Amino acid sequence: MWNWMSELHKFLFDGMPVRGAIVRLTDAWAEVQRRRASNSETGAYAPPVRELLGEMLAAGVLMQSNIKFNGALVMQVHGDGPVKLAVAEVQSDLGLRATASVQGEVPAQARLAEMVNAGGAGRCAITLDPKERQPGQQPYQGVVPLQGVEGDKFQSLSQALTFYMLQSEQLDTTLVLAANDQVAAGLMVQRMPQQGEANLAGASGPGAGGDQNGHNEDYNRIAHLAASLTRDELLTLDVDTILRRLFWEEKLLHFVPQQGTAGPRFACTCSRERVRNMLRSLGTEEVEGILAERETVEVGCEFCGQQYHFDAVDAAQIFTGPAELAPGAKTVQ
Repeated sequence: MWNWMSELHKFLFDGMPVRGAIVRLTDAWAEVQRRRASNSETGAYAPPVRELLGEMLAAGVLMQSNIKFNGALVMQVHGDGPVKLAVAEVQSDLGLRATASVQGEVPAQARLAEMVNAGGAGRCAITLDPKERQPGQQPYQGVVPLQGVEGDKFQSLSQALTFYMLQSEQLDTTLVLAANDQVAAGLMVQRMPQQGEANLAGASGPGAGGDQNGHNEDYNRIAHLAASLTRDELLTLDVDTILRRLFWEEKLLHFVPQQGTAGPRFACTCSRERVRNMLRSLGTEEVEGILAERETVEVGCEFCGQQYHFDAVDAAQIFTGPAELAPGAKTVQ
């Protein structure tokens, strides 16, 4: 039986340019849902939205785990369906959070196309946002439509991300994703480029020796095995059982699982200081107008539900620099 603690397993296929990873989000996924359900204004996500967000988080952990990057990987799916925006964010230390903006009813059996891409305007964007930006440095972002080159709408997130990795990153990738109210899980198998650096941000182009996309026999065989994993198997079987069933004829190098403080876990990066900066960017007139109507400015984090309250004194301190304070006055945090 699988562990209730969220875990990430990474592995290599010995002697082959192929790597893989399996993630199981349990307690971390439960915390994301609990915080949403406790919000009296929004309530719990509808099952199809919940599954989409769970799959996005699982995919985000898998993708973040394969890059050497100090910062956040932010996955966004947005479009013209009832799910206007879904966001999953995974930090380099595997702290994660997610949220979705929904307008209108989501049919019980809705898939990605109905939820996000009803009119064909759906997009998937993946942003790498550095934790410590250098002067002039901008986040790296790749964006792809939620349909293939022939215009066929993707029905699942795994289809969209496989297309993204091939088009934007030039990496053969196989993804199996699934989520319910207990587990959000994913399996990723990826061909490692034999030349250049793997990214998200700079995989090599076609090369000699079977290194072209779609032409490595070892990867194609392993990808076929990975794609045979069913949704129920991914959600119910432990990682060792999955690896043994899929790749029992292959020689795997299975690394120590990442769990607990070293593994995937819920973590929100919101803070009172960030909200202060946001209010400062609105300007004095806007904030004073809100205070005139409500006496306090209330800002809630969409990811974790934390509520931040600012009264007239707090607001005055936001817009008053230290040099402008009266003699003897103190700043109250």
